[in-house]
Amino acid sequence: MQILLANAKIMFGSSETKPLTDPLFQSIANRLAAEMATCSVDMLAQKLDCSHNLAAENWRRYQNYFLADKMPAIMAYNGQAYKHLKAKTLSEEDLLFGQKHLWITCFLYGLLRPMDAIVPYRMEHCVSLEATDGKPVNQFWKDKLTDVLIESVKADDGILLHLSTEEYEHLFDWKRVLSEVRVIHPLFYVRQKNGGLKMQAVWAKSCRGAMLRFILQNKILHPDELTSFSYEGFVYNSKLGEDSFPHFVREQAIRV
Repeated sequence: MQILLANAKIMFGSSETKPLTDPLFQSIANRLAAEMATCSVDMLAQKLDCSHNLAAENWRRYQNYFLADKMPAIMAYNGQAYKHLKAKTLSEEDLLFGQKHLWITCFLYGLLRPMDAIVPYRMEHCVSLEATDGKPVNQFWKDKLTDVLIESVKADDGILLHLSTEEYEHLFDWKRVLSEVRVIHPLFYVRQKNGGLKMQAVWAKSCRGAMLRFILQNKILHPDELTSFSYEGFVYNSKLGEDSFPHFVREQAIRV
């Protein structure tokens, strides 16, 4: 089973942890970063659709891209999923398992294995550059990543666990992915007072990170084993969803 997890916009600074591997598409990331480094702060604010302060921070990052200390991808991000993954507390055995089974989706580096060496950055799906032939980066990556993902899944057991988000599906020819491998997409819901189900984004992200931690620590190889996963009251509900969309439900509303 191969696993997809989205990267996060929030990142840590430098880390003393020594990375083990080079990103598969390092040379492409270097070209994209080099062009981003030629942009002014105002241009970055426009390209990244962010505030002037965030643009200034990322201008500094891109200026320092080739000199910055590198860190393993799985330990570089600090978004909601990663807070509940708690990668720095995983064992070497857990990380080795992840290295064989986990792909992290990313608009700058394309696809990353957990121990791939990266530096702090910010990149959005809509950014167009000369290095992307004028295409938005998510469209630019599609031809490069689709075969890599499909081939890695087929070389495993033909099953892809989708813990990334819809935004990152656009990095691939997702129709091809769905037609050529079996995709399992867990969904996380909170039961409302009226009996309905609601997906709360913060908790969905939290559960994706916690589920990945569960997989790495227990060396889960098949989605059927995920039925024993539980976290903060979210448990598998066999009466809802279908095989491709297992539902994990918390029966009591949560304050977010």
